[in-house]
Amino acid sequence: MKKENGIWKVITASSLGTLIEWYDFYIFGSLATVIAGQFFPKTNPTAALLSTLATFAAGFIVRPFGALVFGRLGDIVGRKYTFLLTLVLMGGSTFAIGLVPSYESIGFAAPIIVLLLRLLQGLALGGEYGGAATYVAEHAPAHRRGYFTSWIQTTATLGLFVSLGVILLTRHSLDADKQISIAKFNDWGWRIPFLLSIVLVIVSIYIRLKMQESPLFSKLKSEGKTSVNPLKESFGHKANLKMVLLALFGATMGQGVVWYTGQFYAQSFLENVCKIDFDQSRTILIWAIVFGTPLFVLFGHWSDKVGRKWIMLTGMLLAVLTYRPLFTELLYLSDGANKIEQVDLSKRQVTLTPIAGTTDSVRLIKEDRFFSDGSIFHASTKDTLYGDGLKKTALPVITLTKEVGGTVYWKMIGIVFLMIVYVTMVYGPIAAFLVELFPTKIRYTSMSLPYHIGNGVFGGLTPFVATLLTTIYANNQLAGLMYPIIVAGICLVIGVLYLSNKKAIH
Repeated sequence: MKKENGIWKVITASSLGTLIEWYDFYIFGSLATVIAGQFFPKTNPTAALLSTLATFAAGFIVRPFGALVFGRLGDIVGRKYTFLLTLVLMGGSTFAIGLVPSYESIGFAAPIIVLLLRLLQGLALGGEYGGAATYVAEHAPAHRRGYFTSWIQTTATLGLFVSLGVILLTRHSLDADKQISIAKFNDWGWRIPFLLSIVLVIVSIYIRLKMQESPLFSKLKSEGKTSVNPLKESFGHKANLKMVLLALFGATMGQGVVWYTGQFYAQSFLENVCKIDFDQSRTILIWAIVFGTPLFVLFGHWSDKVGRKWIMLTGMLLAVLTYRPLFTELLYLSDGANKIEQVDLSKRQVTLTPIAGTTDSVRLIKEDRFFSDGSIFHASTKDTLYGDGLKKTALPVITLTKEVGGTVYWKMIGIVFLMIVYVTMVYGPIAAFLVELFPTKIRYTSMSLPYHIGNGVFGGLTPFVATLLTTIYANNQLAGLMYPIIVAGICLVIGVLYLSNKKAIH
C-alpha cells in the first residue's frame, strides 16, 4: 500500500507540472485568431491567421531539438532537475508573451519577439514530456506501466481544456455587456491567460522540488552505469537507431496527426470553415474533452493486458476511414441551406456613417437570421455607398458567425467526441510503448526524439498545413484533411508490418 501511495504522489506531481506546461503551450493555439490581429498586419486576415499558425507550428518544429538537449541532460544529470528546468523555461516564456507590445506599437519587432518566445516554449516542451513519462514509468511496476503512464497522457488534453476554460472565463468577465467584453478581450484581455501562467508555474515548481529522483536512474548512477554520451548511444548504434526510426514512422507520426486533428484542427474547422461562434466552437471541444479524457486511462490500462500496438493502430485506422464523413457532417449541420428559416423573425439593421469630405458613406448592414432548430446566423456586411446612391463597392467585407441550436450543438459535440476517442486510442498507451523500447540509461533521449518529431513536426504542423490546403483549394472545404489522412495511413501500414506487440520489460 505504501508503494502504491508513493506512485500516486509521483503521478500527481509529474502530471500537474506537465499539465501546466501543456496549458502554457496551447494557450497560443487556442487564441490564434485573436493573436493574428495583435502581432501581424490586419490588412489581410487570412495571411495574419496563417502567419500565427506558422508561429504556433514553429514551437512544435523545435521540440525535437529540446528533446536532444534536455534528453541528454536527463540521462546524465537526472530526470527530476531536468524537467524542473523545462518548467521554469516554459512558464517564463509564456508570461513574457503576455507582455509583448502589439504590431501597431512596435511593428515587425512584435511577431519576431513572439516567434523567439514560441521557440523557447517548444524547446522546453521537448524536454518536459520525455522526462515526465520516463519518471512515472520508472516508478511504476512493469506490468502496470500502461495504466500509470496513461495519467500523464491525460495532461496534454487537460492542459488544452484548462486553456480553453481560462480563455472563456476571462472573455466573459471583462464587462457585463457581451460586445464590450469581447472588444476588451480582443484588445488587451487576451493577455490575462498568459500572465496567469506564472502563478501556476510557481505552484508546480514548489511541488516538484519535493520530488525524489527516479529509483532506476538513481540505481544506475550509484553503480556508475549512466550514459557518458546519450546522443551517441541513442543514434550512433544501429540497433537503437532502428528502434528510434520505427517508433517515429510506425507510431508517433500517425499518433501526432490524429491528436492535432481531433483537438486543434477540429476547433479551427468549426470556427473558420463552419463559422461557428467563438464561444460555441470552444465549448464543443470542452465537452468532447470532458467525455473523452477518462478513455486515456482506459486504453492505457487495457494495453497492459493486450499490448500497445493494436490499440494505437486501430485508432489510426478509424481516423483514416472516418475523418472525411465526420467533417462532412459538421459542414452539413452548420449549413443554413439544410435548415428551415423563420423569415418573420429575422432582424435587419442598416447604419450609414458619412466619409468626411465626400458625399459617400460607409454602410454597415447587420442581419440576424433565425431557424426552427434554434440556430441563429449573425451576418454583417460593410461596404461603401457612393453619393449618387446607385453604386457600392464590388467586394464588400462580409462577416458571418453562427450560433447553432441545442440539437445541432450536441450532435457536433458527439462528432468531435468520436475524434477524441481516436486520440485516446493512439495516445493513451504510447508513453508505456516508448519507454519499453529503450534501455534505462538512454531512455530519456531515445524516447523523446521520435515522440517530439512525430508530435512536433508531423502533428504540430497539422493546423497550419490543413488551413493552407483549404486556402489553396478554396473550392474544397475538406482539402485540409488530406494531410492527416495520408500521414496516418503511411504510419498505419508501417506499424502493421513492423511494430511488435510484445510488452518489453526493462
